[in-house]
Amino acid sequence: MNMPPSPSGAEHMDGSSVRLGALVPLTRPGWVEAGRHLLAGLDLAVREVNDAGGIDGRPLELVVRDTAADPERAAAAVDELAGLGVAAVVGEYHSVVARGAAARADALGVPFLCSSAVLDALTEEPTEWVARLAPAQSHGWRIYADFLLGAGRRRIAVATQASVYWASGTRVLRDHLAPRGGTVVELDTNALTPEALCDALVDHGATALLLLVGHPEPAVPIVRAVRGDRRLAEILIGAPAGQPEFAEWAALLGEDGSGIPFLRYLPERLGPLGERVGKELREQLGEAPSFVAFEGWDTVTVLAAVLRSHGTDRAAIAESWPRVAVEGTRGPIRFSRTPGISVWQWAWTPVQVVDRDPAEPDRFRILHVG
Repeated sequence: MNMPPSPSGAEHMDGSSVRLGALVPLTRPGWVEAGRHLLAGLDLAVREVNDAGGIDGRPLELVVRDTAADPERAAAAVDELAGLGVAAVVGEYHSVVARGAAARADALGVPFLCSSAVLDALTEEPTEWVARLAPAQSHGWRIYADFLLGAGRRRIAVATQASVYWASGTRVLRDHLAPRGGTVVELDTNALTPEALCDALVDHGATALLLLVGHPEPAVPIVRAVRGDRRLAEILIGAPAGQPEFAEWAALLGEDGSGIPFLRYLPERLGPLGERVGKELREQLGEAPSFVAFEGWDTVTVLAAVLRSHGTDRAAIAESWPRVAVEGTRGPIRFSRTPGISVWQWAWTPVQVVDRDPAEPDRFRILHVG
């Protein structure tokens, strides 16, 4: 579906708008709740830019396209947005979708600031056109593996689905855990019912089960089955990709959804800027903002600074990535070349392992900091 331009608080300004294309999963099978939070952050920052005079007096305008977690749809959207004359493209949550968008942006010479996707190989070859705010998967998931080791969990089972993202995550975990005495066994959720998966966990003597699967299906039925199996009372369920971050998780699973550690890209304490933006986002969303909402706000704030300093020429924007120095909600943002990463990378946003407190499922507990 094609989305109309977002309301941007720009009605009072003269001159043609500076357009940014925004890729967001807003319909299933996309992770819709993540898309809603990402768009809220993007929208809020655009309004604030325009309230402060826009880009040299020109309003900033967000042209939103729904990716629905489809890489081909995202690539087609980049084509369309390029034709509409956007200065740059921002957003996307799903790694495989962002990879499709990044490849197309690189081919067309359109700057793409990826907000939230973590796959290391966002492009096949190094590119000057793409920068990223989210930490690379290899960075965040190694921190998660260290948390597992610290918690005494060395016999790890991963419930998986076929995906470049899940396969990459499994490889990161295995490479990091194996030299430290950990093992990883893969359980294919397409071949195993939740009940059969429980039997396999018992057979393997697993001490942790990681959900490398979609949400709500099949993650929710798996959690219910494991929680209901007395043989698995001591197993740790984990979700490094962050499924428990969003309110829908708690609504679907209740107490069963608590005590499941996941990765979150926030500092232990937000500074004054993060506190202010968090308060605005909470009012806009009607609930606590996830880290994805902060990623959205930071994305537009970085690009607004680039547009003010370097203008709207696409090549000039891409050339500016190494010169970015912007205060974001979660710390100072700069981009650099990072070994093994093909795009300009913020190295690194803060990384936490958190869970929902079993005593108070709406409260998050910080378990480990990377």
